[in-house]
Amino acid sequence: MRPRATPSHAREVLEVDWTFFGELCRGLALRVATQFDPEIVVGIAKAGVIPAAVVASMLQRDFTSMAVTRAGTDPRPTLVTAPPPASIKDRRVLIVDETCDSGDTLKLALATVRGLRPAAVRTAVSFKTSAYEPDFYALESESAIVLPWDREIVMNGELVVRPDYAKWLSTAGQPPSTSR
Repeated sequence: MRPRATPSHAREVLEVDWTFFGELCRGLALRVATQFDPEIVVGIAKAGVIPAAVVASMLQRDFTSMAVTRAGTDPRPTLVTAPPPASIKDRRVLIVDETCDSGDTLKLALATVRGLRPAAVRTAVSFKTSAYEPDFYALESESAIVLPWDREIVMNGELVVRPDYAKWLSTAGQPPSTSR
């Protein structure tokens, strides 16, 4: 797993717990439902499949995923799995990721899905953190986002706060909070 870029200490950190994440998914599903009626939801792996699966379940729509990564030192995302199934042709598609900063991942996903000729395609994210405009988002924030499934990792058989997050999650030597 290649760690995400760690924000500078000057950037605020927003820790998201499971309850707050659930509320964000509810809000995102409602927003999408009022303006777009997708037939299939495509989650961008890894982290985007979690909100995508929740939104797909709430909308009672089909779900699939595609994996995108940033390999090595190249900051551009690349597709690492086969694209979504050809069955998205002529269907309304919603692409979901967890956050949108530069928009590079969503742009790659959009180009891939559009190549399969859907009837319509829109994008949605849980967190809009920069200038790129997805079609739908649950929350806009300039903060660095720490997701509940991303905060801890398994090291030596134990759950620990991700080392690259621990430095900026703790304050004055206090353990990182688990709220918000």
